[in-house]
Amino acid sequence: MAIRIETFILGPLGTNCYLLHNERTSWVVDPSLGEEPLVEAIRAGGWTVERILLTHGHGDHIAGAGPLKELWPEAILTCPQRDAEMLGDPSANMSEAFGLPLTCPPPDEMIRPGDVLTLGDSAWAVLDTSGHTPGGVSYYCSELGVALTGDALFAGSIGRTDFPGASAGTLLRNIFRSLVPLPGETVVLSGHGPQSTIGEEVESNMFLTEWRRLHG
Repeated sequence: MAIRIETFILGPLGTNCYLLHNERTSWVVDPSLGEEPLVEAIRAGGWTVERILLTHGHGDHIAGAGPLKELWPEAILTCPQRDAEMLGDPSANMSEAFGLPLTCPPPDEMIRPGDVLTLGDSAWAVLDTSGHTPGGVSYYCSELGVALTGDALFAGSIGRTDFPGASAGTLLRNIFRSLVPLPGETVVLSGHGPQSTIGEEVESNMFLTEWRRLHG
């Protein structure tokens, strides 16, 4: 069965959490607070949770991981290696700064750019899109034509870089190295806001067009 992707907008910051599933199993990407509708959907579908997948370590993208692990302890909590220490530190994951200190369990698995994860017959390449956080990644599936970009690339914008450990230059360089070369029709499923495509962002995202003007 083909992989389906459902979107749940969770938590006070409107974080996009993605549920990827086939007929038997599922992945949850970037679970935030208020995970109850997500849990209900998983139970209604009768799926197991194989993996809880994080794009980066900020609190609004990890807050639901602990409750999900309690319900599905066999789920593999997967985190970018360079963001792993953020999970247990409310200061580092920025949740303390927003007045709601949050942590989640330590990861079961740490991944790096260049790794490939599989869900059923679909392969997901781990791409380096750090810059919003020191270890932020995106996940790209060529078979589905989808990139899960977390808070690296949004429709019409990019991730904030005014946080500790963030760098606008690093983020934009990695967007151009890792995301811009993808096929233009690739669907961008980001951490907040509506979906887009790589082609639309290359053409009209002012952060990308300005970087290209300055750097060629």
